[in-house]
Amino acid sequence: MPLRPLRLALFALCLPTLAVAAEPDLDNGRAVNGTCAACHGENGQGGKQGEYPRIAGQSAKFIEFTLKSFRARERINLPMFPYTQERELPDEDIRDIAAYLSAIELPTKPPKFKDDDDALTRLTAMQKVMIIPRVEGDIAAGGAIYQDRCTTCHGNDGRGKRIVPMLAGQYTNYLMRQMEQFREGVRPHDEEQPGEGVLKDLKPADLQNILAYLTTLQNLEDKQ
Repeated sequence: MPLRPLRLALFALCLPTLAVAAEPDLDNGRAVNGTCAACHGENGQGGKQGEYPRIAGQSAKFIEFTLKSFRARERINLPMFPYTQERELPDEDIRDIAAYLSAIELPTKPPKFKDDDDALTRLTAMQKVMIIPRVEGDIAAGGAIYQDRCTTCHGNDGRGKRIVPMLAGQYTNYLMRQMEQFREGVRPHDEEQPGEGVLKDLKPADLQNILAYLTTLQNLEDKQ
């Protein structure tokens, strides 16, 4: 066989192996999540007061993008610094934890139990229920701002896509901190220049109204 066809044949034989190697290892993702759970919770639900964001259900692409941004110091987050060093979080672990977390579903309604479900089954299921309390604000005004400023990337339902995060079902305290950082230019947004705030023309009441609107979008299982 001529040399070039031989190379092509060998390359073709390697393709299935390469594809399998790229598949996420969910067992490893679960193991890596043991470290994440100290702050974000066993189910990726975050802190109950929004001190740590919900990461369960976010797209795998977004989780990968964010972790690599932390690791490259493109997004500064001091609590994440020791956990995203190359030696602590290689690409394979990022891939696996992203796939594991993205597959976790946190319902916003209590499940229906069978009569023979034991206490542990009921407790475990209820621990995954995540309901974000409604906050004060003008829902209609917040919806108008959201539709004008946010839907192109975050979607009408607030669920995001690819490297754009899901906002629906996220803690309002956490979202307010992020919006304030965007407005002040502390945290850069994708399309802006350093030091410029993408939300700089919005007032605090506008941000509060956006949050009030987002809490109406949290029933994610009803939108699938």
